[in-house]
Amino acid sequence: MECPKCGADMEKVTYQEIQVDRCTRCKGIWFDMLEAEQLKRLKGSEDIDTGDPKLGKVFSKVEKINCPVCHTQMIRMVDLDQPHIWYEACTVCYGLFFDAGEFRDYKEETVLDFFKDLFTEERR
Repeated sequence: MECPKCGADMEKVTYQEIQVDRCTRCKGIWFDMLEAEQLKRLKGSEDIDTGDPKLGKVFSKVEKINCPVCHTQMIRMVDLDQPHIWYEACTVCYGLFFDAGEFRDYKEETVLDFFKDLFTEERR
């Protein structure tokens, strides 16, 4: 599988029998349908997100990407509980792509998220 953001190879990463694909260059993570939600509930699963959030912010600016599984254009989404987190979703196979650092942030809802949300640009 090829990373939809930077084109590098993706590596398989497994956490408690749930296998995801992580980019070997930008460290973005591809989740097949429901994998992100399943991993969000598992203690310690944020360890799969080994990427630098600063690099993730750079790649987050790449907006139009194609699904690495079915190759259709993905749509940008916002996490309703944490609107500062933007990720891409496939409307065909329901996979999700998080840039480096986004899954770790997605998992950890804190008081700081309230302030991040206040200062996050509005999505277009």
